[in-house]
Amino acid sequence: MRELLEAVAAGETTPAEAEAELVGYASSEGGRFDAARETRAGVPEAILADGKTPTEIADLATTAVETTGRAIATRLPADQVGAISQHLNDAYADVTVNYDERSRMLVAKTPEFEEPSLDATVGVVTAGTSDAVPAGEAAIIAREMGATVERVDDVGVAGIARLLDRLEELRDHDVLIVAAGREGALPTVVAGLVDTPVIGLPVSTGYGHGGDGEAALSGMLQSCTALSVVNVDAGFTAGAQAALIARAVDAATTAETA
Repeated sequence: MRELLEAVAAGETTPAEAEAELVGYASSEGGRFDAARETRAGVPEAILADGKTPTEIADLATTAVETTGRAIATRLPADQVGAISQHLNDAYADVTVNYDERSRMLVAKTPEFEEPSLDATVGVVTAGTSDAVPAGEAAIIAREMGATVERVDDVGVAGIARLLDRLEELRDHDVLIVAAGREGALPTVVAGLVDTPVIGLPVSTGYGHGGDGEAALSGMLQSCTALSVVNVDAGFTAGAQAALIARAVDAATTAETA
């Protein structure tokens, strides 16, 4: 601890970095950032933009970059990206900021950030274009955790030939995230055709009774094929779970070749 305090006194370590090392989190005006989450649980901490002011998001993002070298913000409106990016660039001139408009996810990194890499692939499958928002969120977080991510889009059961055309490709992946709205049939069908773990991602697309994702969620939970299911529009959770499976695959592959 003395060495850490001396590093702070010498300006070699910031107070936020010291706090994160001592207690696992760092405090900012926007709240407390769980800097140790990835080390502890394998999943990086992300900043949920919903309900937060731009200032709070910017403060948390800066703290994330300061303590881990990377910031991930989810559900971030496009009209707030400029202010967040400027705040980060003011604090770190060499930080790279990327924003995906469809999934509304922002990822910022310093050049020193060490990218994780897993010898495993995650397939992110959508029934239709309308499912791309949470599917994109899942793809980004799985990629940020080190998995190779490949997309298979627009293969819904309304035109099942589209799925059968891509079946061999789906079977090559180590884990699949399958996003679908309406009645949520696609994950059930896919799980019956592959020997790969399938994570169902219900999406709040559709209309009429159950059109807010409830029908899709219920259908996946009632699946007669083996699959796991996350909550409605929970792309981050699906991506994180898939990447954890990919990590186990990577570890097993490494052990076999050692």
